[in-house]
Amino acid sequence: MKNIVIFASGSGSNAENIISYFEHHESINVVAVVCNKPNAGVIDRANKYAVPVIMTNKGDLQSAAFINKLKELEVDLIVLAGFLLLIPESITQAFKMVNVHPSLLPKYGGKGMYGHFVHEAVIKAKEKESGITIHEVNAEYDKGKILFQASCILEEGDTPEALAQKIHTLEHAHFPKVIEKLLLNQQ
Repeated sequence: MKNIVIFASGSGSNAENIISYFEHHESINVVAVVCNKPNAGVIDRANKYAVPVIMTNKGDLQSAAFINKLKELEVDLIVLAGFLLLIPESITQAFKMVNVHPSLLPKYGGKGMYGHFVHEAVIKAKEKESGITIHEVNAEYDKGKILFQASCILEEGDTPEALAQKIHTLEHAHFPKVIEKLLLNQQ
């Protein structure tokens, strides 16, 4: 059995989509959700599927005890699904990690570029398309090897909210499948 731990800070729609996708999978299992915000919606979503939630903070991420806890879970892949803290190098070197970013990297990536900030920048720049990038995680924001991209067309009059909906549709359609292929070594 391959084990996934999801790191999430927000509402958790991507985390729930991933948990649901693998809920009855014969060889992949979500063993925990790591969260750094006590009121994040992802906590309720994880509880709905009886997935344990591990609360953390920036300091804990740096600790050997936290890394040991992940090793005890026999983690094969850490999935970032809206986790807003920079992952320390001690974790990126110890575990394979992937993230989904709401733009076509290398455009609109880096510190502070998440969620509506990305969508606002894409619209302001009058881009013709946007999309998602699923990439490996290293010690720099959005600089890991690109594994997969999918795009959507921007239409005149699209708002950041409308673009966000298009991006969520792409994330939900592709992120679990890319994770599955990665874990099953088919990619």
